[in-house]
Amino acid sequence: MRNVIRGRSAGLVLAVSVVLPVMGGPASALPAAPAAPSASPSAGDPGTTLLPPLPVRLGEDSPCTGASGQTAAGAAWSQTALGLARAQQISRGGGVTVAVVDTGVASGVPSLSGRVTAVGGADEDCVGHGTFAAGLIAAAPERGSGITGVAPQADLLALSGTDDRGVPSVERVAAGIRTAADRGAQVIYVGQALRTGRAELTAAVAHATRRDALVVAPAAPDAVPREERGPDGELPEGPYWPAAAPGALAVVDFGPGGVRQENAPPAHEPDLSAPGSAMVSAGPEGSGHYIGSGASLAAAGVAGAAALVRAYHPELTAPETVRRLLDTAYPSDTPRLDPYAALSLLGERAQAPAPAPPARMPAPADPTPRDRSLTIAAGGLTAVLLLAALAAVVPRGRARDWRPPTVP
Repeated sequence: MRNVIRGRSAGLVLAVSVVLPVMGGPASALPAAPAAPSASPSAGDPGTTLLPPLPVRLGEDSPCTGASGQTAAGAAWSQTALGLARAQQISRGGGVTVAVVDTGVASGVPSLSGRVTAVGGADEDCVGHGTFAAGLIAAAPERGSGITGVAPQADLLALSGTDDRGVPSVERVAAGIRTAADRGAQVIYVGQALRTGRAELTAAVAHATRRDALVVAPAAPDAVPREERGPDGELPEGPYWPAAAPGALAVVDFGPGGVRQENAPPAHEPDLSAPGSAMVSAGPEGSGHYIGSGASLAAAGVAGAAALVRAYHPELTAPETVRRLLDTAYPSDTPRLDPYAALSLLGERAQAPAPAPPARMPAPADPTPRDRSLTIAAGGLTAVLLLAALAAVVPRGRARDWRPPTVP
């Protein structure tokens, strides 16, 4: 499968094709990119079609992203790759609040119902990216669909990191991180990768860390507009903020084949990798699904996994949660997230060993029992020797009638 990034007057759209069992309207009504040959539905398989692609940004005159007419009936590949069925038997993220600093999280999405608190106007999401990411983090399973978030019982705190077109700013993202930490979020997901704002975003991450909140952010943008590329169209290589800030967990994506999609923007020093290509999640309206790709979506999955760990191991601090996710990750060029291992393996928390007790010499043995034993042994030996002598002398004495031997 392949990301197709198209520059349109309507804005950036991350167009991705995939084949899933779906329920809903005809595929011809969807604004999706053409399917790759290997992903094309067969002529005799009317139950498979394309999900609409998730937009990254909207143009100035573009309408807000509407409801999807398609609902994925089966589970997404990412759910299987992360082993969510096993991990969610241990933890479902209950009692943990995950902040979503993005385009907002739309109110009224069925799979998130009753678990979203919005700050300011963040309960509206014209673009749909924040709602999509929130679904990857915490969507509860819905009847008729196999799609679920990583931590389906976690609470969500929505904050705006962009304007209503999806264009981020350093000030918005930094304020969102600080506000989320001050409101008690244990995990803070940031959906943007900014090329500027080092000082402001480093300070915001440090603020969150002091309040024991873990910041998770993408190590690469999902797409790069033409005006932000080099003179020959080359893609920037970072660093990106806040992912590059000390204390933040930087995440990169991979797809069903285990590699990133062709022409994906280069990632800058990622700490962890997670599924991020051909991801399926909720739209900003209704119960239908969209599909999208990018490092920001991989970061959403890691934020959900952090919620699972912090719910099951509430004694862990934010840095200890990061260490646990990294220590239990599957070995690779960039370690791969493994939620089940992070929950089930013994922790690596360092504890100083208890000091060894001072060496003690054994107390001197009481000589009385030993002397008594020697005395008894000597008496027994004397008795044995006496009996042996008597056994030799008595028969001879009787034979001579106890007379002394004759002297020649």
